[in-house]
Amino acid sequence: MVIGEIFRVAFQSILANIFRGILTMLGIIIGVAAVITMVAAGAGAQKRIDDQISALGANILTLTDSPYFSRGVSRDQLTLLIDDLEPLEQRSRYIDAVVPEIRNRAQIKFGNINSRTRLIGTTFQYHEMFSYALAMGRFFTLEEDRGKQRVVVLGARIPQRLETTAEALLGSDILINSQPFEVIGILAEVGDAIGGSPDTTAYIPLYTAEQRVLGTGEVDNISLRIDDGANLERAMVDIERVMRTEHKIQPGEPNDFSIVDRRQFLATQQEAQETFTMLLASIAGVSLLVGGIGIMNIMLVSVTERTREIGIRMALGATRLNILLQFLVESVTLCFLGGVLGIASGIGLAIALSNYAGWETFVAPDSVAMAFAFSIGVGLFFGSWPAYRAARLDPIEALRYE
Repeated sequence: MVIGEIFRVAFQSILANIFRGILTMLGIIIGVAAVITMVAAGAGAQKRIDDQISALGANILTLTDSPYFSRGVSRDQLTLLIDDLEPLEQRSRYIDAVVPEIRNRAQIKFGNINSRTRLIGTTFQYHEMFSYALAMGRFFTLEEDRGKQRVVVLGARIPQRLETTAEALLGSDILINSQPFEVIGILAEVGDAIGGSPDTTAYIPLYTAEQRVLGTGEVDNISLRIDDGANLERAMVDIERVMRTEHKIQPGEPNDFSIVDRRQFLATQQEAQETFTMLLASIAGVSLLVGGIGIMNIMLVSVTERTREIGIRMALGATRLNILLQFLVESVTLCFLGGVLGIASGIGLAIALSNYAGWETFVAPDSVAMAFAFSIGVGLFFGSWPAYRAARLDPIEALRYE
């Protein structure tokens, strides 16, 4: 039998039992689709983390409060204060900008529509430090902060929550905890970030938050931008020196604050995401193995059903190699078709997750190639034993088979 004849007979056999072939391919289709979808979801999450790492920059540290201990007893209170800002700005030798955050939840209202959202009191440098672009309007100024002005900058999704448009909100007044605030800016969409999404956050001046809205001088964290070219470790030591002096911490006593390089947190999150993606892909890969076992089962049944046909082909001159190749081609063809349909299904599911579930997905060509190659490998591996059994049949016994 020539190669063309082998392929023709293999395709005729598949078409003769097309419904059984589709059911056989189902395991491969599900396996390939699951691998591509899971890897696409993982790659999307990985890309989001990479973008956050890039956005943070290489020279931003964060001061956070640590559990406050007095006489060995933990006190449930924040240890960072607005009063810490000036010493950090004036006495630290490496700091270029100091940006605090007072965080809370607030009720915002526009017209008859109200929504619960996150509120951050901060300084005029906030959007510059974190590279948040403005879709329209502007951020508040230093003078507005010092003057405790009632102005607010809204995240990109807040207009939707208030059932209106950004254009309608800009320049209008909204109520924040029943107090009127003028909307002076709308941020461009950012996506998820550390600590929550900026898209669903309202930003007001720091001193406005302290004295007019929240009534507290405690801050949740302080972001510190280090001078270009400064050594990060030296800057951390210098910040610790200033803070211990300001908080009157005696030698030998623990800090009531922490200095965090948030890129390290994201790097840890990145490693965890990579591990999780590999785990999901491995679980999805089990479907391919199950599909391969199904193909082996069907091919063994096919060998039994076509024993007499194999005997006739051998009697007409087909060699054992011809029979072996015929059954291998059938097995690989089933996996090939299953792989193609699985790739299409996987890409479609990834797009659906992105469009309807709000997940960020990214279908990498190498994941498609890997899933497709694995499906072909499954066809070769699990089709080998049935093909070998068919090739080893005795022609005379096969002709007698009923």
